[in-house]
Amino acid sequence: MTDKLGLLAALVAVLGLVGCGAEQRAEQQPRQAAEAAAEAVPPAAEDGTDFEMADTSSPGGQVYFRSCASCHEGGVDRSPQRAMLLLMSPESIHRSLTAGVMQAQAAGLSAEEKVAVAEFLAKRSMAGAAEIAGPPRCEENRFDFSEPPVFTGWGLTPASTHRIPTALAGLTPANIDSLKLKWALAFPGASRARSAPALAGGLLFVGSHGGTVFALDRETGCARWSFDASAEVRTGIVVSPWPAGDAAAQPMAFFGDLIGNLYGVDALTGELRWRARPDDHPNTTLTGTPTLHEDTLYVPVSSLEVVPAADPAYECCSFRGSVVAYDARTGEIRWQTFTIADEPEPQGVNAAGTQNYGPSGAPIWNSPAIDIERSQLLVGTGENYSSPADGASDAIFAIDLATGAINWIFQATAGDAWNMACGPWDRTNCPVEDGPDYDFGAGTVVAQDADGRDLVVAGQKSGVVHALDVYTGEPVWQTKVGRGGIHGGVYFGMAAAGGRLFVPISDTDDGREYPEPARPGLYALDLRNGEYLWKVPAPDVCRDDQEFCQRGYSQAITATPELVFAGGNDGYMRVFDASSGDLLWELDTARDFPALGGVTAQGGAFGGGAAPLAYQGDLILSSGYGFAGKMPGNALLVFEAGR
Repeated sequence: MTDKLGLLAALVAVLGLVGCGAEQRAEQQPRQAAEAAAEAVPPAAEDGTDFEMADTSSPGGQVYFRSCASCHEGGVDRSPQRAMLLLMSPESIHRSLTAGVMQAQAAGLSAEEKVAVAEFLAKRSMAGAAEIAGPPRCEENRFDFSEPPVFTGWGLTPASTHRIPTALAGLTPANIDSLKLKWALAFPGASRARSAPALAGGLLFVGSHGGTVFALDRETGCARWSFDASAEVRTGIVVSPWPAGDAAAQPMAFFGDLIGNLYGVDALTGELRWRARPDDHPNTTLTGTPTLHEDTLYVPVSSLEVVPAADPAYECCSFRGSVVAYDARTGEIRWQTFTIADEPEPQGVNAAGTQNYGPSGAPIWNSPAIDIERSQLLVGTGENYSSPADGASDAIFAIDLATGAINWIFQATAGDAWNMACGPWDRTNCPVEDGPDYDFGAGTVVAQDADGRDLVVAGQKSGVVHALDVYTGEPVWQTKVGRGGIHGGVYFGMAAAGGRLFVPISDTDDGREYPEPARPGLYALDLRNGEYLWKVPAPDVCRDDQEFCQRGYSQAITATPELVFAGGNDGYMRVFDASSGDLLWELDTARDFPALGGVTAQGGAFGGGAAPLAYQGDLILSSGYGFAGKMPGNALLVFEAGR
């Protein structure tokens, strides 16, 4: 899902909105937006370099506008715009120029120019990047063929329930308080950890902010192999299954990156098997983890076109969300289904004389759920980017697995069109609808209630949880759990187990006024009727010295029949009793941890789709979310229960 305040920080940087008049503007903008903008302004480097956001006359800016801007500023297919590059680390940009997809285009640049342009685009110095070198390499590259993938993908089950059986988790109320740190990894060049890990072959597969995907030995944390993508790997990793014990198996690992590339690599070696781009739009991004079912990989497609839309000269907007089905082994497309059926058409000019297009948007930020019995895929969409708003935004789609045909659509919020022009500055490109920006960012769930009835369940940023008829999409029940907001309501993912639905609510401040109070916390609903089973409001434990600390739960959560694992915006991992909501264990991760390689990992807020994982007595956590006004960090933490 779009972290809208984080994108506002990117907008501030790209359009040069920090500088002349900044103090006056800061008084007018919402508090969280101001914090996010401040977060985007990096401190001066140790060598004294000051990365002034609007300084395009710097050496790196000169290189960019001389050698790069004609594509990246010109809307050329497959060329990410500068607002997207800003979200990358300088190390991943530099790697792309020296050894990656941009190597040929950058052949005429000197080594110094490549560093300068990477620092200019990322607005951060590469000085000191080598201080965190990553995990040590394993002495042997062993692979345990007796262990096929532990989970099917991001949702842990095909139905995306985020449920783990107790016997598989190995954690219970009796041993949860015996957890001790087993090992920790400090992701190099990272300020956030939001790629959901996969477990298979005795390995832990995980992506990183720096764009590197690691295959780590689960017992020691050493790296069996690593793969460098072109940009941040925000999606989770999906590993193809094989018969247990089949030493001739050739499993693959699948993932996407921030600038819209999809990868299929050899899970044994990390070698690239195939690479694709699901959409040629220059603002395409992949955020939801691909879903693998049988021999087909279903890829949700989103974009960051909401950012350049803030420029009155930008022709807003032309992106349409979609799901693309690939042959998992070869990378060949089988079908593509757009959330908006027809390409956007001219809708007149804005006040600046720029042509506008629509309808657009309805991106898919989340990982698809699979309804095996009815052979359909379930996904939720975000808002329209431009007028007119249509019936595809803020909606749940049921799509036939074999053909891509749409079985039904349920729209939860009609008339929602929004982009970054609806912020506190130039509103020329803001659609007349002006929000409310109530995406379905969290993954949709196919859940079974206590009476055995299947339901499609979806949590929205409005704070409403919708339970739908699995055949028709008609509402069965709807419960407003949170206040909702730009960063409110259900943000990245719920969990279902034992007839209960566990709902994390973020409801952080976003500068808007609402007719009801915020309700950050964790809630349990009866899947039969949506009634509350228990409520646990989020405590206020943020200290005065903790910048960007907030209440609530935005990260996806995980449940067993007995436990619920929820990571907070405040940096605390909490484990609750699933039947009562009683707190059984908690740990403040917003601190330093000794990490592999003799370095220090920094924990922070829990955010994004990287839900906690419990397996054989281990608890795997991704801590740090330096984005959207939340506490940064770079820690992958593995705890183990007492034996």
